[in-house]
Amino acid sequence: MKVLLINGSPRMAGNTARALQEAAAALQAEGVEAEVAWIGNKEIRGCIACGICGKKGDRRCVFDADPCNELIQKAAEADGLIVGSPVYYAGAAGSLIALLDRMFYAGGSLLRFKPAAGVAVARRAGAIEAADQINKYFQINSMPVVGASYWGIAFGRTPGEVEGDGEGLHTMRTLGRNMAWLLKCLEAGRKTGIEVPEMESKPFTNFVREDLLEA
Repeated sequence: MKVLLINGSPRMAGNTARALQEAAAALQAEGVEAEVAWIGNKEIRGCIACGICGKKGDRRCVFDADPCNELIQKAAEADGLIVGSPVYYAGAAGSLIALLDRMFYAGGSLLRFKPAAGVAVARRAGAIEAADQINKYFQINSMPVVGASYWGIAFGRTPGEVEGDGEGLHTMRTLGRNMAWLLKCLEAGRKTGIEVPEMESKPFTNFVREDLLEA
């Protein structure tokens, strides 16, 4: 079993990376492989709703000059996903959100039913909101959200400060162990013949009533 951890910070070795490393170490201690992938600090395009990924059906974004398609493939090959971000204005980093928009729009079907969790690292406030923002991608994609002993947050500003947040690092370790436990439970279920639910075709309904629109 393997979990992909995505570092959504522009800093490769900052506090977000350290928090994810703590979760990764806990996963590895439970016999689960863990890979941390960094999204980098170069430009990441946002989704422009062109719909080409849906028309082609190849589960790839048409824009191939950033890590989006590589991470879709890595996430598809993994059994679980943890996504971490620093806090920007009580939300996740913009580059990460641009990436997740495209990952889930183009490749969401490849990630369905994989356990996942969002992690946020803040200087002071906004961490719960940022972690919740990340978790919403999982919640609308039939992905079980893994909990811990607290919300998936830790605190630190300059690199290394998160080491002073003992509870935050404890939360990351608990998250890693809980993720490993759930993956093992799912694997045990599959061995007894329990498969993921069949997806019912979803009707798309709008709040606007077309019969009331003027011709």
